[in-house]
Amino acid sequence: MFVGVSQKGWLLLILFKMGVKKKKEMQVTALTICHQDLETLRSLADVEGKNLASLLLHCVQLTDGVSQIHYVKQIVPLLEKADKNGACDPTIRSCLDILAGIYLSLSVKNPLKKVLASSLDGLPEFFLTEAIQSFTSRLQEELNTTHLYSYRKVTDNISSCMENFDLGRAGVNNLLKNVLHFLQKSLIEISEENRKFAGNHIVQTQLMNDLLVGTRVSVMLVQKIQDFQRIHLKTSGSPTWQSMCGLLSIFTKFLSDDDLLQTIQSTSGLAVILFIKAMFHPPEKIPDLISSLLLRSVDCTSIPDWFLNCCRSLCCTDVSQSTLLFLCQGTLTMLDWQNGNMGLSGEALLLNIVHVLFTLSSQIKESTLELFLSRILASWTNSAIHVLESSSPSLKDSLNGNSSVVGRLLEYVYTHWEHPLDALRHQTKIIFRNILQMHQLTKEKSDSEASGLATDRFICDLTESLLRLEWHVKGKYACLGCLVDYIGIGHILALAKTIPSQILEVMGDQSLVPYASDLLETMFRNHKSHLKSQAVDSTWIDEWHETWVSPLLFILCEGNLDQKSYVIDYYLPKLLNCSPESLSYMVKILQTSADAKTGSYNSRGALGALMACLRTARAHGHLQSATDAWRNLVSSARIKQGLIHQHCQVRIDTLGLLCESNRSTEIVSMEEMQWIQFFITYNLNSQSPGVRQQICSLLKKLFCRIQESSQVLYKLEQSRSKHESDNELPKQHPSVSLQQYKNFMSSICNRLFEALFPGSSYPTRFSALTILGSIAEVFPVPEGQVQTVYQLSHDIDVGRFQTLMECFTSTFEEVKILAFDLLMKLPKTVVQFQDSEKLQGLFQAALELSSSTKPYDCVTASYLLNFLIWQDALPSSLSASLQTQQAACGDGDKSAIVVERNTLMGLY
Repeated sequence: MFVGVSQKGWLLLILFKMGVKKKKEMQVTALTICHQDLETLRSLADVEGKNLASLLLHCVQLTDGVSQIHYVKQIVPLLEKADKNGACDPTIRSCLDILAGIYLSLSVKNPLKKVLASSLDGLPEFFLTEAIQSFTSRLQEELNTTHLYSYRKVTDNISSCMENFDLGRAGVNNLLKNVLHFLQKSLIEISEENRKFAGNHIVQTQLMNDLLVGTRVSVMLVQKIQDFQRIHLKTSGSPTWQSMCGLLSIFTKFLSDDDLLQTIQSTSGLAVILFIKAMFHPPEKIPDLISSLLLRSVDCTSIPDWFLNCCRSLCCTDVSQSTLLFLCQGTLTMLDWQNGNMGLSGEALLLNIVHVLFTLSSQIKESTLELFLSRILASWTNSAIHVLESSSPSLKDSLNGNSSVVGRLLEYVYTHWEHPLDALRHQTKIIFRNILQMHQLTKEKSDSEASGLATDRFICDLTESLLRLEWHVKGKYACLGCLVDYIGIGHILALAKTIPSQILEVMGDQSLVPYASDLLETMFRNHKSHLKSQAVDSTWIDEWHETWVSPLLFILCEGNLDQKSYVIDYYLPKLLNCSPESLSYMVKILQTSADAKTGSYNSRGALGALMACLRTARAHGHLQSATDAWRNLVSSARIKQGLIHQHCQVRIDTLGLLCESNRSTEIVSMEEMQWIQFFITYNLNSQSPGVRQQICSLLKKLFCRIQESSQVLYKLEQSRSKHESDNELPKQHPSVSLQQYKNFMSSICNRLFEALFPGSSYPTRFSALTILGSIAEVFPVPEGQVQTVYQLSHDIDVGRFQTLMECFTSTFEEVKILAFDLLMKLPKTVVQFQDSEKLQGLFQAALELSSSTKPYDCVTASYLLNFLIWQDALPSSLSASLQTQQAACGDGDKSAIVVERNTLMGLY
């Protein structure tokens, strides 16, 4: 037993040390340069150490990356001081060349890379030409690498140069032909390597990631090089053109390869459409070309040879579902749908895309492709909105609420709004919201206002069909929320006046609670804004209360247990956050009802509803001053009535009202402390384990508030002594409040120790010991000059120590544990008054109990012996016992005594 406790103690100590770790400091890998560049810097550094070479030499000799950042930031200020003719200085030219090499050598995740890029973008203009030449030269060396597993580093550097780094982008632009050739070569070789390692998932994961990055960088390159077509694609037979054709062929192959990751296929779909957009002429025929690809109706005789060679698999063979899906995604993402730029052919392409997506929706069964499809369909609705803003009348007819396209979109929403995938359900909400906006854009301006939409036949039918659905359909909630956002709550309330009560009724089902509470919040916020904007005085709040607060109060008073709990946890906080001033209305109604419906053992009644509202309001910061709240909202008698209510949850809510606060340093008032004392007097003997746990937890929160607010009071006390005339300090002197805290804590401890009388019930002992343990934990023995308002050890005398020791004799293991843990939290000095004779008596009692045939006596012995070990009292007691035994035995049987002594000492 002793060894077990010792091991447990060491284990806890180790876990504690592991848990208390210092905040991890920022780690930056230091930059390094090759030996040749290092020698160059040494040869160029001046004696005074003031030129750029000296600065760089000092920087690279450091081993700490964070310190190097400081030196990197000094580069531009140093060059700004140089003469403009310094651009021709060989020293600066060499340093710029080395800086380019340093940039390209750094890892893409190293913070130094971004710092260096930011600094170099700030170079004085007369150094830019040299700097660009240096970057171009160093990047060319990178592109010449032939080692396949070094390709990723080069690709990352190309990406870094294109990303918010003007010098790097200029270098890439100068080497565009070489960069495109490198990307083509690397993608081919990595793809071949990936095929060789088929089945080796570890290697393939890295290689496929490299393919993905290479594809993304190719897309970035075409997007970010300005005037790409005009500058680089003038001649169809140029090296740049050949590399573009090669890359387009690669991406077409990737797009159709189901052995690759779907993210690679998806990105390849983007790349294919982007490259077609960059290479195909004239641009106005691109929508027709892509439509023929999606509809599998390409006329091979009417397209250029280069396109047929690059995209033959898309033109002449059956295309897989995933290929079509990702081509649709690429089309929606890469073409310009804004401002009607693609004309009527673009509108036709838009309709073709959605019909392809509808066909795929009925065919695709794989979950990941289903998720891709939902996102792409949502993306289509966004593109449709952009086109409709400047579209032809024919497209508006094709996309209004009564059209077949919208009908099929709604069918998709209804079919998938309860899909197992959260992300897919979220997309259905986006699609539904966009359907409403699409329909709004198809209407005349006079009819597109919220009031006009509310009377629109499509909107009316849609609203009525949703309201007819059962409330257990989860998708209904999100769609109704979208309707409220677009047409307001007035139209829905006109159709279903009791909708707040209907939604509250279903809040007994935990699975529906989040959906119901979110919809209610959307509704009552919208209703409040509408009423407030239309009102000429403050009477609008009465209608709002009648609509949203009255059904809530009815549920709190009459609803079943689950309904009440979920409404209090989910709905009530949102309502109070929207309208904190409604609390007084709730209290007024409930106080009136509480006189007639105080509740019973099985019912919380209006009083329980009142306490729940007040507790929630205070926990969310709507009752800032407790004392003022009691005076203005609820009487002291009502609080006491709640603290001793027959229903346990009413007692808990009332206690929570007193203990919980959104501010951990809020001062505990004298009145609150009196109510807590009143509560403890009548509630320690609760028979419900759950209730006991809640009581102990809430009181611990109160003790924490006392401890933290006492620290504020100590600081105020010091401030008051220095600034006696400061009017901002509280009227009551902090020392008075601190003394009240001490008196309160002492009185609580008195009551708790009184409850530990011999023969007290298990629930009473459990509650008292747990609360005392919380006090000892929250108010630890102060170290150094730290002030504490209370110490439990000051209220422990001989009698109370004896009371705790007697708890070891309880037949309940939990009581022994709590008593022992409490003693362990007290300083050893608390029991120094125990003389050796009494300690000897404890030791003898422990030995006698250890030999008892009753199991709980043996357990009591173990706790007594562990306590003596903790007190460092076992050796002296053991010595006295051994001397007594030796005198009784004489010198005849010393071996037995030695064995017993060694055994006990070894255990110790």
